[in-house]
This record gives sequence, C-alpha cells and structure tokens, in this order.
Amino acid sequence: MFDSSRSRRQAKCHTATFLDRARNEGVKRMKVLPSVVFAAVTALTVTALVTATPEPASAATLTEVANFGDNPGGMRMHVYVPDSRPAAPGIVVAMHGCGGSGPGFHQSSEFSSLADRHGYVVIYPSAQQQAGFGNCFDTWSDAAKRRGGGSDPSSIISMINYVEQRYGADPGKVFATGSSSGGMMTNHMLALYPDVFKAGAAFMGVPFNCFANAADYPPGSSKCTGSGGANRTPQQWGDAVRQAYPGYTGARPRIQLWHGTNDTLVPYSLLQESIEQWTNVFGLSQTPTNTDTPQPGWNRRRYADSTGTAQVEAYSIQGAGHTLPSAGMAAQALAFFGLTSPGTTTTTTTTTTTTTTTTTPNPGTCQVTAAINAWNTGLTENITLTNTGPTTINGWTLTFTLPGGQTITSGWNATYAPASGQVTAKNAPYNAALPPNTPTTIGFQATHTGNTSKPTGFTLNGTPCTIT
Repeated sequence: MFDSSRSRRQAKCHTATFLDRARNEGVKRMKVLPSVVFAAVTALTVTALVTATPEPASAATLTEVANFGDNPGGMRMHVYVPDSRPAAPGIVVAMHGCGGSGPGFHQSSEFSSLADRHGYVVIYPSAQQQAGFGNCFDTWSDAAKRRGGGSDPSSIISMINYVEQRYGADPGKVFATGSSSGGMMTNHMLALYPDVFKAGAAFMGVPFNCFANAADYPPGSSKCTGSGGANRTPQQWGDAVRQAYPGYTGARPRIQLWHGTNDTLVPYSLLQESIEQWTNVFGLSQTPTNTDTPQPGWNRRRYADSTGTAQVEAYSIQGAGHTLPSAGMAAQALAFFGLTSPGTTTTTTTTTTTTTTTTTPNPGTCQVTAAINAWNTGLTENITLTNTGPTTINGWTLTFTLPGGQTITSGWNATYAPASGQVTAKNAPYNAALPPNTPTTIGFQATHTGNTSKPTGFTLNGTPCTIT
C-alpha cells in the first residue's frame, strides 16, 4: 500500500499529491502526507531505456521490457540482470508501494546491488492501478483474487515466464518481495501461485484477501487497514488462501513477514493477522518455536515444522513506522530465500533467545510512552515499555486505566483484560523477559465514543511507571 525509502532523509511529509520529478542523474523521492496517501517513490524517466527487443541488462543498467506477454493489468516491466550470474539464475520479483514505480524501487532498495553479488535476476513491475491514489498493485478486485483471473497477478506471471525464457532463469528459484502495496501483493502472489514461488518476504503488507473491493482500499475508509475488519480467525485466513487455488496439495512457499511497531498507516496489528493466516496454511501452532534478535530492535519469531524448517518468520521492528525495508533487511530476506551463500550476507547476526520463566516477577522500575492513531470511532495505540531498573524482569503485567468510552477489540504482543476500565496487559510467551533499558512495544485496537485520550496510571508489576 505505502512505499518506503532506504533513507528517512529521502521520505518526508509534504502534500497529498504525488509529484514525479525525474532527473537524468537518477530518482529523487517525493514528499507526501502519510496520513492521506500511501507513501510513494517517484517514477524514473526511462524513455531512453526502452527498447522494442531488450538486450540483457548490464550490472549497472535497468532495462525496460516493452513486450513481455499477456498483460491484463496494463503493467510496465523493468529487469535488472547482473553481468555475473549462474547459468540458471534465480528470480526476485521486487514490488513498490502505492504511487511508486519499478525504477523507483530499484533506486530506493538494495535488491539490485545485492543481485550483483549473488547473481539473481530482479524483476521490477510498475503498477498502473489507481484505487483512489495511483500506481497501486491490485489486491482488491475479484479478477485479482482468482488464479489466472487476470489483472496484475497474471501480468506478473507473464514477466516471470519472460525472464525464464529470455535469461534461462531457474523456475525452481522464483521469489517475491515488496513494500506496502508491494508487500500486500507478495502475500497475494504466494496465495494464488504456490507452485510458482519458492518463498516470499512481505514488508508492511496485509493478509491475502484482506480487502473487500477497491472502495475498501484507501486507509481512511478501509475495514482491512482502518477499523478492525481484518480481525479474523486463523482458520478463516487460512481458508482464504486454500480457496485461492482449490485442490492444490503441493508444497507451499515459505514466507517472511516484516512490520514496524509504530506503523499506523498499515497498522502493526496486521502482522499478527498475517502470522495467523500463514501458520494456519502450514498447519503450525500460533506459538513460535523460537524467538531471537538478529539485530538490535529486530525481534524475530520463527514458526518451524517437524523438520525444524522455519516456514514462517515474523519480524517486529521496534519503533519503526511505515519505512521498510531499511538497510540490511533485503540481505536478511535473501538469506531466508537461500539465495546467499554462508557468510556472504551483509547482516551481522547477534542472537538473543527469549526465555520465559515461572519465577515471581520482579517489581522493577519502568518508563512508558504511548502513541495513538484515531479515526471516526476507532483507534490504535502503541505502548512502548522500558524496564529502567538494573536487572531483567522475567514475566510482567502492565496495568493502566482506559479512558471512558474506549473498548479494546484486539491487541498484539500481550493479552488484555478486561476490555475497558482498568486494563491489565500480560506478556506474551516471546516477550516475557524485559532486559534493562531495552524498549518493548505492545499495542491494541479499540473503539471510542469521542474520547481519544491516552490511558493513564501505568504500573508494571504493581510499580508506577514514568510516562513520557
């Protein structure tokens, strides 16, 4: 839905109008109002790159393909082919956010630079659907929700077929990734074409079949991203995927899910819905098999099958808004795909395993910061909790008073009871440990009757917290 840049200096709030300003030396980021538009990347002027019969791209060249086959979505296609690659390279389909373009995502993400190192081909589709905004991937129409039904998914399959034929790419090594609208399409493609994709990495996406139609897509009116309509059971989410390709019994593509804990445009709560969808598809428990911290602020949950293979990975990026992927995340996605050799990724991993104990929780001291995003009769709230004491707290409850008229309808990273009045949030199994001075984010979605104030009176294990 919304696009992100590799640098926060390149994505600042300005207006609700998409501004394309192409220059010969490259692409500059446009400025947008994040509460109204799906954050965008600008389109690159590519006239000089278009050829009727494209030649293989060099390591420094992005090439547009004018005729790649059946194109019911009316999409544009760019391809990046590194000079050094194996005889049968893998394919990564990398998809931008609303208002963006393939060339823009090529400039703002790390997938093409990593292709030079690891020898895979990158397909950059450019969406042309509007949905009230511009250049969004169609994840809402009936045609797009049916395998072979047409629209953007069918166009993307044509692009993959073209690259397999033109460059001898390996059909057993096809992967999808994308940011916001592109992350949504990543989930979409893996649901519709499980026999085509080996794995995917969705940044700031939503579950497959979250949007009812085009009118449900804009964030201000969307039940999917705005008013809690996405709160379905794991079985319902899983059934949506199974119905996308009835009768399919083959292997399913593994999936990696990324979301910022402070994302309010595509709410962080949707990460949990996506987890529920894909763990149900794989027949896995909702409880992660292990959790760790590959980098500071990256909290990872892994859901492995009986062989120990993580079929689903979920990354909560502490404090991040609608800004993914950022530096190092593309490399982590490639490692998940298996497109990197041991020791060749740019991500340095320091693993910290979360341990849940049955010891009596320490009282400790604490600091709380709350952030609210409200609309009409609903709101989401992210609460950042920091243990300011000298020792780790093992097991915790955070108690607070919800303002009158607010009722919690769903939550993430904790359990909440009761739904109104004085509420107690209890840790999840994967975040029971609160190390000193390490922020942990929890949150909830609620309805309101006009009072959108923050909760008051936060106490951690009975000890009052400082509110900032």
